[in-house]
Amino acid sequence: MADSNFVDYVKICCRSGKGGAGAVHFHRDKHTAYGGPDGGDGGRGGHIILKGNAQLSTLLHLKYRKHVLGKDGGNGQPGMRSGADGEDDILEVPLGTVAKDAETGEVQFEITIDGEEKILAPGGRGGMGNHNFKSATRQTPRYAQPGEEGKEEWKIIELKLLADVGLVGFPNAGKSTLLSVVSAAKPEIADYPFTTLVPNLGIVKYRDFKTFVMADIPGIIEGAHAGKGLGTRFLRHIERNATLLFLIPCDSPSIRDEYQVLLRELELYNRELMDKKRLLAITKSDIIDAELQKLIAKEIPKDIPHIFISSATGKGITQLKDKLWDLIKN
Repeated sequence: MADSNFVDYVKICCRSGKGGAGAVHFHRDKHTAYGGPDGGDGGRGGHIILKGNAQLSTLLHLKYRKHVLGKDGGNGQPGMRSGADGEDDILEVPLGTVAKDAETGEVQFEITIDGEEKILAPGGRGGMGNHNFKSATRQTPRYAQPGEEGKEEWKIIELKLLADVGLVGFPNAGKSTLLSVVSAAKPEIADYPFTTLVPNLGIVKYRDFKTFVMADIPGIIEGAHAGKGLGTRFLRHIERNATLLFLIPCDSPSIRDEYQVLLRELELYNRELMDKKRLLAITKSDIIDAELQKLIAKEIPKDIPHIFISSATGKGITQLKDKLWDLIKN
C-alpha cells in the first residue's frame, strides 16, 4: 500500500437535505366546488450515509471531498400526494471505519460489515400537508407545516484496520520483515527507524488452506500515547486487532524493560487493550546460540508466552503461526 495512497483520517462538512413543505390545497373537480383539504406531505430531505465496502482499504477517495450535500425533499402535492424524498448521498468506506462528531469527539458509530449502512447526518423531515389538520371543528385548515431544515455538521471519519494479529514493537524490531516473510505483503524494509510510516496488511497462509490477517503498525516509542513519534495516529489501529504479537530483538539491552514500556504505552492509550491476547516473539534469534537463548528466556516475563524466531532463516516461523492460530481461534 503506497504511503501517499493510505489515508485513515478525513474531516468533512455534511449538510443533509431540507424536508419538503406540506401543501395547502382543497379538492376541486367538475362535481365538487368546495371539497375538503387534500394537500400532501413534503418528502424528507436526503440523508448522508456511510456504507461499508470490504473492497476498500483507505479513505483516499474522501480526502479532497470537504463538503457532502444531501438533496432537498420535494414539496407536497394536491390529491394528498407526498413530495419525493431527497436523494441520499452514500459514502462508501472500508470496514473498521469510525464516525465522530468533530466538535465533541463523540463516537457516533462504527462500520464493520460489508454492505452495512448507517446515517451520518439525517435529512430534515417533510412538513405535513393541510389534510392532516382537518377536524370536526376545523374542516378547512388553510395552513401546512414547512419542511424541517437539514443538519450541517462537521464529521471526522477515521479508519481502524481490522486484523486478526497486530504487530507491536519499537522501530526496527523486525515487524515489516516478518510480515514480508509470512505473507505476500511488500512493506518497505530498511535499517533505520520509522521505515514503516503507514500500516500494512498481509494475509498469512496457514495449514489446510486456512488464512488470517496480520497488520504491521508503525513502531511505538516511549511517550507514544501522548503523541511522541507517530503517536496516537496509528495506535488506534491496534484497537481492532484480535491478538497482539509483541516483537523484541534478541540483542535488546533488556527484553523485560522493553516489553514493559510497550505494554505501558498501550495501557495509557486505551486500558481495554490489556484484555487482548498477547504473544511475545524474540526476533533475530539466528544470531544467538542455544545457551544464550536459555539465558534470555529466563529474563522474559512469565505472564506472556514467548517464542524465538528468525525471519532471515525461518527459525520458529511455523511454530509462531501455530501459536497465533490457537490464540485467534480460542
